[in-house]
Amino acid sequence: MELDEAYANAAYIPGGDTYPARWAKSAASFREKTLCELDLPYGESARQKLDLFHPPRLAKGLVVFVHGGYWLMSDKSDWSHLAAGPLAQGWAVAMPSYDLCPAVRITDIGNQIATAIAFAAGRVLGPIRLTGHSAGGQLVARMTARRFGARWQERVAKIVPISALGDLSPLMRTSMNADLKLDAAEVLAESPIHLPKPQIPVTVWVGADERPAFLDQSRGLAEAWECTRVVAPDRHHFDVIEPLCDADSALTAALLAD
Repeated sequence: MELDEAYANAAYIPGGDTYPARWAKSAASFREKTLCELDLPYGESARQKLDLFHPPRLAKGLVVFVHGGYWLMSDKSDWSHLAAGPLAQGWAVAMPSYDLCPAVRITDIGNQIATAIAFAAGRVLGPIRLTGHSAGGQLVARMTARRFGARWQERVAKIVPISALGDLSPLMRTSMNADLKLDAAEVLAESPIHLPKPQIPVTVWVGADERPAFLDQSRGLAEAWECTRVVAPDRHHFDVIEPLCDADSALTAALLAD
């Protein structure tokens, strides 16, 4: 399809094919040495589970990280190490998995993430901060722009979509759409750029070395929501999330800032 190359990442990142194994190894090591509750069920299907990481003292609040993978791949267990930064700053961190396309639609995944946040919010007091990468960026951006009739939405204090897909319409012109099954109605309903601007702070984050399509996506979302956009120097689509491992990084600071 005509936009397949525009949304391809690994082929344009040196050693791109080595990242998944490295992520999985780092995540497993992190879980072994961290206070955490694993595979907590928040829904009925096998993938509707989350991991909840706890700081040593009463948490300041809850961070939720939603993984990417074009709604087609990946699992919460590959990203555990990204909880390190917020955790070191005293925040609990929830990481949900979710059902994947084509078994479900992107709309269904968004509803699952809302349920996962509600579940985690019932376990951790205080403000909630949402972040997600790529497809996960779309999912967290959707959370407060659409009302779910849930009290946890009143607790959300910040959203940081990282390399987010704010406009789903280009994906209709990729071969992925054979599984995503996006149509015009779902694109309109689920693209954050078409949803109401959140009434809370949003920082759109993207790597300076990302594919032009992702730079355009971040620019479009920041303009639609009239919010801050940060272009992180020397970061590509795979390493742009790594500063979440660092308690003192600019990305962690942006997520936790008032």
